[in-house]
Amino acid sequence: MSQIRRARLHHRIPVFALVAAGSLVAALVSVSIGAPAQSETQPGNQETHPFAPQDQGPDIPAPKSHAPSRVPAKNVPQVNGLPVTAASGVNAQTDGLSMRDQRTSNNGNAFSLEPPDQGLCVGNGTVIEGINDIFATYNAATGARTSGVESYAPFFNNGALEVVRNPDGTISSFGPFMSDPKCYYDPELGRFYMTILQLGTDPATGAFNGDSFEDIAVSKTSTPTTDPNDWFLYKLNVRNDGTQGTPSHTGCPCLGDQPLIGADRYGFYLTTNEFPISGPGFNGAQIYAFDKQALANGTMKVQRIEDDGTPLAEGTAYSVQPATSPSADQWSNAANGTEFALSALEFTGGFDNRIATWALTNTQSLTTATPDVQVSKTVMGSEVYGFPPAAEQKAGPVPQAKALHAKENLLASNDDRMNQVVYAAGKLWSGLNSAVKTPNYHTTAGIAYFVVSPTASGSKVSATMSHQGYVAATGQSTIFPSIGVTPSGAGVMTFSLTGKRFFPTSAIVHLAPSGAVNSGIQILANGAAPADGFSGYPAQGGAGEERWGDYSAAVADSSGKVWVASEYIPGTYGFPQFIGNWGTYVASVTP
Repeated sequence: MSQIRRARLHHRIPVFALVAAGSLVAALVSVSIGAPAQSETQPGNQETHPFAPQDQGPDIPAPKSHAPSRVPAKNVPQVNGLPVTAASGVNAQTDGLSMRDQRTSNNGNAFSLEPPDQGLCVGNGTVIEGINDIFATYNAATGARTSGVESYAPFFNNGALEVVRNPDGTISSFGPFMSDPKCYYDPELGRFYMTILQLGTDPATGAFNGDSFEDIAVSKTSTPTTDPNDWFLYKLNVRNDGTQGTPSHTGCPCLGDQPLIGADRYGFYLTTNEFPISGPGFNGAQIYAFDKQALANGTMKVQRIEDDGTPLAEGTAYSVQPATSPSADQWSNAANGTEFALSALEFTGGFDNRIATWALTNTQSLTTATPDVQVSKTVMGSEVYGFPPAAEQKAGPVPQAKALHAKENLLASNDDRMNQVVYAAGKLWSGLNSAVKTPNYHTTAGIAYFVVSPTASGSKVSATMSHQGYVAATGQSTIFPSIGVTPSGAGVMTFSLTGKRFFPTSAIVHLAPSGAVNSGIQILANGAAPADGFSGYPAQGGAGEERWGDYSAAVADSSGKVWVASEYIPGTYGFPQFIGNWGTYVASVTP
């Protein structure tokens, strides 16, 4: 049987690389659900999927700064490793969604994807977890799953499937391309908001047709289901080529990659990294501000704050991460309503010692007929952070690697973009992947995190660093952090722990209101085996680095617990029936 590969659009931003129009890879595999995958991973038996842009190659650089890296490579942060212990304060916990759930969704009319892009939110007794192209609901008291697995493609597109497979596993038609889910519960309106990007395709060939949307769903009640009839559904057109009512940006039609979301009292905010769908280029971060209440009432009102190349310091702004808050009393009323955001400034693939704080002010105007949100930003000094190396994993059984005569994969740690931001107790909390070095060990991937005190006045923003630090394990890697923070400022950070001593594992640390780490690294769910996924193996088009969890998620609920979701290896399934073995772990933790 032939294996068809699809390049998912994602993630290499200035100056790192735009890998096959991103660096997230998916395979369409000819597998009968419940039956072995048979020859799906046999070397030399692939064909190029028409989704993959053929004119971009595997490593096309995006625009970059002409300035040298501000911090020499010899200045990799020297940090002490934290001890690793069992978890404390854990309440409800459960295995979350997995590659198996993804591949078997829609009766097998779905892709095999890695890694899982995590969307998590909680409110009114319900937890929603989204990964890649599927989502499900859970009971917030027990952690038990309360729904089946729902695919985003039919949910947002009147039943359309990702693909339609023939009985022999070949594909008869292609559906919409979906990627990068996010989820948010609004503590004032009692509504759930979900987003995901979508690209249109030719049903016969799978080739992109230039259609480009950010899909938004808002629950009609505070008790959501996976039935699309229980949600208001919207499509924001972001092709931005001067047609269909969009502005004209360089190289477009474009995709709004990695949509990031946030909210304040008046607005719901979505930012993207804008890349041409076909050909190289990067148009910087784009910002979209919505009337939050109108979305909850069935109407989309949006102010498009777009720029053909967003300037920031000596480079182009990317991954501007807006903030969410754990409760309505945390939002800023300054400057007629303010939404804060953070972003990194490492433009060169090296190191930097600055981050940016952003403010969207006059957000109350979103509720009027003439919205006029103003954007300001300030650059501040920070601890050193920089492009992380790939992460090692403990040696163990890798049957797919053995079948392909390959070595065990490293895990891709991506880059040092800013991850999820929370605005709580008057501070912004976030973290990112970074190169670190613990004593007597080589450089590994670790976490740099920041606690920023912002102030908005008129159309200006200022900020000071309240606290900053690193999370590392001696000689191991800690990757893809997210921080959930309660209204009092107590927090929990989740991430994956992996290295020579650990299979990929779901882990946390506790954070004090000051921002200081007040625990060792605590294991939520021990990995049971090495990651053995297709995206790293040369015979499957990889380069020895398996795609891993591009982002995790953490969010506080109304009871003061923090819900977390991160990736690990459950060890309950894998090759040959499936060409990946990753899973996610979902838990609530008392800080």
